[in-house]
Amino acid sequence: MKMPNGGFNPAVNMQFAVDTASRAIVGVDVVNQGTDNHLAEPMRQQVEERTGGKVAEHLVDGGYLVKEEVERAAADGVTLYVPPKPPRNKQKRDSEYEPMPDESPTLTDWRTRMGSDAGKTIYKERAATCETVNADLKAHRGLDRLRVRGLKKAKCVALWLALAYNVMHFGSALIG
Repeated sequence: MKMPNGGFNPAVNMQFAVDTASRAIVGVDVVNQGTDNHLAEPMRQQVEERTGGKVAEHLVDGGYLVKEEVERAAADGVTLYVPPKPPRNKQKRDSEYEPMPDESPTLTDWRTRMGSDAGKTIYKERAATCETVNADLKAHRGLDRLRVRGLKKAKCVALWLALAYNVMHFGSALIG
């Protein structure tokens, strides 16, 4: 995988989808691309297939932002919460939440939603759940360095980590 220093190293990008209400890991994927672009929609589809339910709201970090996916999510009835990128030129546009000229009504609605207090409050749930799950996997479940090579083996490790996390998370709730 291409690294930030311009070189290539053996590496993978692990994706975990977390239910904010229960904190359960409900989706897992492993890819060998360095960015999260175009990964939100496949993860949402995986979660829907795995759970048999429909994702109504999807919170993802800014690395997943692809405007076409925002529009497709809206067309599928999914409210996507992903922060817009800051404007490159502050003279032309004051804020990332300000609609852009020639932008579709769907993208204008998304920018308005993300700039609202309600949108910001909902988006904070992502950091309070997804980031803490990732931190738990790194600190307590061994996700600091993979000891395997290849996407299939890395995905197997990711699935085991998700299973271990869910068992420990919900097992302690049953015991306590």
